[in-house]
Amino acid sequence: MSEIKLIVGLGNPGEKYDKTRHNIGFDVVDRLAKDWQLDWRDNNRFKGEYCEGAVPRMGKMRLLKPNTYMNHSGQAVRAVCDWYKFSPESVLIIYDDLDLPVGRLRLRLSGSAGGHNGMKSIISHLGTDKFPRLRIGIKKTDGAKDTIGHVLGKFSPEEQPYIDEALKVAPEVVEKALTDGLEKAMSLYNAQK
Repeated sequence: MSEIKLIVGLGNPGEKYDKTRHNIGFDVVDRLAKDWQLDWRDNNRFKGEYCEGAVPRMGKMRLLKPNTYMNHSGQAVRAVCDWYKFSPESVLIIYDDLDLPVGRLRLRLSGSAGGHNGMKSIISHLGTDKFPRLRIGIKKTDGAKDTIGHVLGKFSPEEQPYIDEALKVAPEVVEKALTDGLEKAMSLYNAQK
């Protein structure tokens, strides 16, 4: 059984950012909440939307979508960790990655922020980069857009099939990590294209 106690999807709150590239983390935890029949609630203490409940074969699971906007995601993650006395290693962060091809999944045990402001905030607030993360590729295929325009834009019709597949597989990766461990999930899914 995995030691992961909290799964955080990164994104920006509000309809304006719904289904944008930067909100892919929100999309994955929304699918997990639906699959696990957990209901989101606003939680002021945790500075985000939060849900928890017993999940068959996985035990008690907690999901978080920070309402702090991406650049301050660490505040919400830290609030949950402080309240429950969770170690950073027990938190799985799911977020978009500009360095990976569109739809590619990459599970890691630790690592740098790689230029991602949400991850910079979490590393700063937790005081370490030693926590697992699932990155989902959103690499630019159109060289014309600036980075901010790209991450805050919606997926193109050409990208959408890859994202649909990633959103189908990402919950499987999370569940495999929870039931069989992070290393097993990494060996099964990191090589997939």
